Amino acid sequence: MLTACGQTKESETVAPKTVQDWFSISVGDTTVDMQLAMRMTEMQRGLMGRTDLTDRQGMLFLYREPQVLSFWMRNTPTALDIGFFTNDGVLREVYPMYPYDETSVRSFRDDVQYALELKQGGFAELGIKLGDKLDLAALKAAVEARGFRVHDYAGLEDVE
Repeated sequence: MLTACGQTKESETVAPKTVQDWFSISVGDTTVDMQLAMRMTEMQRGLMGRTDLTDRQGMLFLYREPQVLSFWMRNTPTALDIGFFTNDGVLREVYPMYPYDETSVRSFRDDVQYALELKQGGFAELGIKLGDKLDLAALKAAVEARGFRVHDYAGLEDVE
């Protein structure tokens, strides 16, 4: 059998990334490695059972439209902070969440579209503050790498 070395087919496609993959995305002046929870099953699982986050790692939850968001800590042993972002990428609210606490932590605003979970104290320790902006161009590239259509996420399709 003969094979051609070094040749690639233009039709070969790269498999989409999964919720297990990390994407480096900036918030303000700080880069955070984020896993993207985009499917409902990924969002429902979130960081349940996880104890392996480093100080610069988190999970970003993406919703298709701005809304009130609500999170809880069922089966989550790691104390977290949650930051809520409007669809223009601006961090508007940050709240602490406690291990195994099933009390809902809701956004005050009804126009948030992204939520970032970091280890508790992570926003402050990394110098991320209210008003800092999520790098939407990097987020758009990550959404595409996950195999999702950016047009399905309000405002993301217009990002250059």
